Amino acid sequence: MAKSLVDQLAKKFTDHMNTAITSSLLQSLQCTQCGQTHSPFTSQTLSPCCQMPLVATYQLDRGVDKAELLTREKTLWRYAEVLPVLDPDNRVSLGEGFTPLLALPRLAKTQSLDRLTLKDEGLNPTGSFKARGMSLAISKAKENGEKACIVPTAGNAGVAMAAYCARAGMEAVVVMPRHTPDAFREECLAYGATVILVDGLINDCAAKVRELNRHGDYFDVSTLKEPYRLEGKKTMGYEIAEQLTWQLPDVIMYPTGGGTGLIGIWKAIREMQSLGWLLPGQPLPRLVAVQAQNCCPIVDTFWGIQANSKQYIGKPTLANGLAVPRPIGEPLILEALQESKGTAIAVSDEEMLEGVSELGRHEGIFAAPEGGALWAATKQLLHEGWLQPNEHILLLNTGSGQKYLDNLKGIWPR
Repeated sequence: MAKSLVDQLAKKFTDHMNTAITSSLLQSLQCTQCGQTHSPFTSQTLSPCCQMPLVATYQLDRGVDKAELLTREKTLWRYAEVLPVLDPDNRVSLGEGFTPLLALPRLAKTQSLDRLTLKDEGLNPTGSFKARGMSLAISKAKENGEKACIVPTAGNAGVAMAAYCARAGMEAVVVMPRHTPDAFREECLAYGATVILVDGLINDCAAKVRELNRHGDYFDVSTLKEPYRLEGKKTMGYEIAEQLTWQLPDVIMYPTGGGTGLIGIWKAIREMQSLGWLLPGQPLPRLVAVQAQNCCPIVDTFWGIQANSKQYIGKPTLANGLAVPRPIGEPLILEALQESKGTAIAVSDEEMLEGVSELGRHEGIFAAPEGGALWAATKQLLHEGWLQPNEHILLLNTGSGQKYLDNLKGIWPR
């Protein structure tokens, strides 16, 4: 990006800091390995120092009154101070965020639970939580002068990127596994994206992206290979706290593939502590990373079966979003689990299907297989005694089952 544009953005940042109350408090980008800071005023991918993910930091000591949220739009942009877009004109939005938090009394009764809730991210634009991350990633790409984006995807991320690139007037290239359900590919094509199919899992798609982008023609918005998808995902944490009147649940069950959402929720909780939005000493939720038995690198590392996932070999699963064999964010996922005193667990495809069925029959929610996995994991952890019936358990369903009809076809009683 030209130096003059960098200077303009820096000046615009300073101007906003001194004027509108909803301007970003973005301060720097920090390497997650060595802590070195880098400029947020130019396009960034992995950290130049360590080739590891960068995370955005904010001037949280400036103070933000959470009471002001009551007057704002019910989208993720209500948290503008802790989002990285400097100029509101660069926001690329389809109305993402502020998804409902639903009580599940009938499902809770089957396991004698006192309080069970579900945050339904399937009601986001493009049908999944990926809309949050891509809204921020594409907004910042636009702000930084990018014209074309590329992403490897298990499905939902590609759909979301294609939609937000279309909204921004940018070119989109989506690389997905050939076995991905047709609905994902067709929706990407509907948004005008170029779709490339690859034999294998998302790591094979990532290799194809590197090949296609060897000349740097596209901005790569792969999971955690740019800093801002994380910032969109963290808004789930802010919303959970706000929707529960700043009282957090005891446990958050999270389906974990690349893990950006789990990392983001924990980042949001830490930021809310710094902002004074949570009471001092307030108990924090335990995070649970739920994976598929066919692809569970985080589970294997968490329980010491392997040192890390760099050589992990995964297999396809009905929950396409969980088929991430070598997540670059593994250290950050493990850190969030350890700090929150959480755990990691894997469930079978058959258990996922049972979970999808029970959510549908008892509560009228057609969850993605990833959401079904959460209920299966909840029952298992209750049986093991890790969860207690009197705890407030929150399931974070990341997407709609509508996209997965190819995977789910024929499983229901006729």
